[in-house]
Amino acid sequence: MRPEAIHQFIPTLAPRDAIGAHTLQVRALLRDMGFVSEIFAGEARSEMAAEAHPYRRFGRERHRGRRRGGSWLLYQSSVGSPVGDFVARRPEPKLLNFHNITPPALLEAWDPEVAGATVLAHQQLVELAPDVITAIAVSSFNGTQLADAGFRSTAVVPPLIDLDSWTGEEDPATVEWLTAARRAGGADLLFVGRIVPHKAQHDLVKALAAYRQAYDPRARLHLVGGVSSPAYQTALERFVAELGLGEAVNMAGSVTDDQLAAYYRCADVFVCCSDHEGFCVPLLEAMHHHLPIVAYGAAAVPETVGAGGLVLPTKGPALIAAAVHRVVEDAVVRTALVDAGRRRLEELSLDRNRARFAAVVEEAASRDEPPGRPHRERAPR
Repeated sequence: MRPEAIHQFIPTLAPRDAIGAHTLQVRALLRDMGFVSEIFAGEARSEMAAEAHPYRRFGRERHRGRRRGGSWLLYQSSVGSPVGDFVARRPEPKLLNFHNITPPALLEAWDPEVAGATVLAHQQLVELAPDVITAIAVSSFNGTQLADAGFRSTAVVPPLIDLDSWTGEEDPATVEWLTAARRAGGADLLFVGRIVPHKAQHDLVKALAAYRQAYDPRARLHLVGGVSSPAYQTALERFVAELGLGEAVNMAGSVTDDQLAAYYRCADVFVCCSDHEGFCVPLLEAMHHHLPIVAYGAAAVPETVGAGGLVLPTKGPALIAAAVHRVVEDAVVRTALVDAGRRRLEELSLDRNRARFAAVVEEAASRDEPPGRPHRERAPR
């Protein structure tokens, strides 16, 4: 029986976060499909507090969906959390939306506690598998991990991202500062992502050093994104200083949407050297801002970029530098990459992905067989 309600559960609902933005879009879609839908979070930060309920309140209030088919739960999975255990213990039928889990090996030397949380996330994923009607991965790369974890029914739907929300004005002060720096000459390389080991910002610094030595001694690198690993940030800052690049590397930190738009507008090329990405939404943001992409083809990056950028098989500093030089200096290559990015965005448009997501949910809701396995009580961890 088609449920009355499909409620989402997420460990953390945060502003300027791709998973958080996707979760809001999914809520809007579910409501448009006729479902009652609310968001329940372990933590809802700053302005997102008004968008979510504390997850432990579920079952005590009016959100359960008492008529027709009752409630289903949709878990946004990306990190180990008490929210995952809560969802696993609930008797309601379940869906899962998988954004990938960072391999612990990429984190344990820097942040053992965070690495432990990713181990827990994998355990929770396996535990949830028998109870989940359908698991929706945001990339085929993620889909293989769902199959390995034991999920019986999987689908692939890219994140629901409203890139039209990027049509606002760039922050004037940021544009003025970046433009002033450009007057001295030199290309501007940009990467957007949290300061964490698996984003490999240190490899971007190596590539900048090689690029400045071989092609453009006045080039700059802008690293935009909040700090999730203070230990890695400290090591990164020391590395930049040891290479004498203190004036050439700008660690901008977390920025507003208008400031981020200014960085995209003033950059020459978006460069990604991440070792692990389950999708990487900033690649789409770069395409949206007509910024050519040079990326190391790790994990889901080749799938996300498609033909919309230059994807490299390795990330040696000399190779990254040569690719950046070609993109910056060759107008024909640059135009071709921008045009390819525009076509790739059309393939990943919000309307298309909403339709894909809706079709998966409707297919799951229309099945005749009982959803999931019989509920069994589980002890708290």
